[in-house]
Amino acid sequence: MASDAVEEMLITARSMKKMYGPHLALDDINLDIPHGAIGILGPNGAGKSTFFKCLLGLIKTTSGTGRVLGHDIRTEGHLIRSKIGYMPEYDSLDPGLSAIDQVRYSGELLGMNPDAATQRAHEVLQYVGLKDQRYRKIETFSTGMKQAAKLACALIHDPEILICDEPTNGLDQRAREFMLQTLRKTVMEGGRSVLMSSHVMDDVETVCDRIVMIHKGKIVVHRSIDDMVKQVEKEIEISVWGGASQMESELSSRGLSVRRMGRNMRVTKVDDNTYTEILSSAAKAGVQVRKMTEYEPDLEDIFLLIMDRLGEEVRDTDELMTTGHTGDDK
Repeated sequence: MASDAVEEMLITARSMKKMYGPHLALDDINLDIPHGAIGILGPNGAGKSTFFKCLLGLIKTTSGTGRVLGHDIRTEGHLIRSKIGYMPEYDSLDPGLSAIDQVRYSGELLGMNPDAATQRAHEVLQYVGLKDQRYRKIETFSTGMKQAAKLACALIHDPEILICDEPTNGLDQRAREFMLQTLRKTVMEGGRSVLMSSHVMDDVETVCDRIVMIHKGKIVVHRSIDDMVKQVEKEIEISVWGGASQMESELSSRGLSVRRMGRNMRVTKVDDNTYTEILSSAAKAGVQVRKMTEYEPDLEDIFLLIMDRLGEEVRDTDELMTTGHTGDDK
């Protein structure tokens, strides 16, 4: 049973380590990533790029094993790479080519014959919203159109996994929404998997169902986003008038945890009596409560919370979420 479950996974890693001389880039990574849309998060230098390169067979692990779509990363890197589309953050397009020629050329580089590559290029350019601009030179494209063209290049060979690095970089709101909808459609309707790296948490939350967070070469979080939101302590957001500092002090003196942002504060909700404690604190501090609502945390809040707790050198990944949580981190 367990072996079958592992084979069904998109990516598996067992005791994966990567050393660059004395520097430990990946530290004993054990991971089972299911098919779907996964956000790969972590600060610069955390080990994300090294992890991807190891999975693609571009660099050898120092020790440990890994499989992608059932293929061994040590011996079958060429097979893995043939089933992956990559949309890089950097500018990878030839400005002198038309969009149709750029995408067709990408297909030919991947081994497609010219006729099949040309037909497929028309299809994917329509899919990414560039049907009417496919004969224009890329040097005339807006940033949003260039990002869409990069996505088309990544999709030309109908890959099973799409890796996107900062896919909405530089996009206006309209282009951003279209890009995110296209990525989500690729997962939900196309049946493909997406690994997405982005510093914009709203984008990750829109496209992805799960996140993998890497910090100092370790996997510190691997959970569904829904599960993470449920594990975060609930807060009550209030807006006060007439003495925010006094209100903060009064709440703290009652043992309540407070996060202050000017006149707005978020108070950890212990139970329904927390509302009464807030109003009682306001009366004692002589301030007015202008607003009081239960705050729904988003992925941005969770990411900042995790990074804050990592800065405190927590000993266990369970400590990254709510206090006392003992659930499985997988």
